[in-house]
Amino acid sequence: MADEAVVFVGSKPIMNYVLATLTQLNEGTNKVVVKARGKAISRAVDVAEIVRNRFMPNVEVGEIKIGTEELESEQGRVVNVSTIEIELVKA
Repeated sequence: MADEAVVFVGSKPIMNYVLATLTQLNEGTNKVVVKARGKAISRAVDVAEIVRNRFMPNVEVGEIKIGTEELESEQGRVVNVSTIEIELVKA
């Protein structure tokens, strides 16, 4: 099994991403990175906190990376979108 897994957070219900994260951790992965951008950033933070507080207290928050991506909009303009990566590590 891979040592690191990634969960991309979008617009689905939060518990879908919590379940995906828990599944990765229970299958033997030591580290899961929860990634999101734009309006989904707060949902990614919620996912990390629900996993830590409600389901797996032995999971710790590792490195948190924030950044900006440049995307091209449909009108051809370049738009800056914020990104976040939250690392959840088994203790």
